[in-house]
Amino acid sequence: MAKVAFLGLGVMGYPMAGHLKNKGGHEVTVYNRTAAKAEQWVKEYGGRAAKTPEDAVEGQDFVMMCVGNDHDVRAVAAAAFPKMGKNTVFVDHTTASAEVARELYESAKTGGFDFIDAPVSGGQAGAQNGALTVMCGGDAEPYARAEPVIAAYARMCRLLGPAGAGQLTKMVNQICIAGAVQGLSEGIHFARKAGLDIEAVIETISKGAAQSWQMENRYKTMNANKYDFGFAVNWMRKDLSICLAEARRSGAHLPVAALVDQFYSEVQKMGGGRWDTSSLMARLER
Repeated sequence: MAKVAFLGLGVMGYPMAGHLKNKGGHEVTVYNRTAAKAEQWVKEYGGRAAKTPEDAVEGQDFVMMCVGNDHDVRAVAAAAFPKMGKNTVFVDHTTASAEVARELYESAKTGGFDFIDAPVSGGQAGAQNGALTVMCGGDAEPYARAEPVIAAYARMCRLLGPAGAGQLTKMVNQICIAGAVQGLSEGIHFARKAGLDIEAVIETISKGAAQSWQMENRYKTMNANKYDFGFAVNWMRKDLSICLAEARRSGAHLPVAALVDQFYSEVQKMGGGRWDTSSLMARLER
């Protein structure tokens, strides 16, 4: 059992912190910007609610964080880092830039503790089921200490390189998803226009080279024009903006990701900012 703080109790962080308490058996302290959410978590799981990030991180073995974006990451870290104990491991599950990951890694080293960038994939359902994929960047020794704690909500966790490697891998993940969802949307749209039986078509092609997680898990809801299942368009656009900015720095070419980002902007204009990423289908069916 470890002493663990969890900072940020959104749709991902709330169940992740719950798994640390129930499945991991850890002593958990939670902090959330809206204090009522932290109190609600304590009523459901036990543990302790802290009023500030500073209070949450004092005396902990591990600190996990899952907030919104680079700005949020920097703001919470600025409050928490001065109170971090020596040899504590700070694990950031936020999807953010590789730049901020490297920046906080250096700050942690200066402060005598460790930092792991560890964005996750699997969406709200993955968080609730404790089946997330966790992509990590940082040093091997602190990662080895953190991995058994992360295991409470992960089905796959891997160190992929130095600081920032986790965030870069999450960018690869989002680039691949963008193309896959657009392809599936076009396929279903085409099948509809051709008068085909969608169920029969997908049942057939999903056994071949076209198979994907998106096809297996989203085609039925897409065909039913339902888009309330998972990661929101607003968040996907945030992630793609990080990908495209990194590509400009590295010289990578992302024509499809850039195009799909524009398609998502059209979905936002349709009022679909809170729809899930499979709502690219709705754009084609206008």
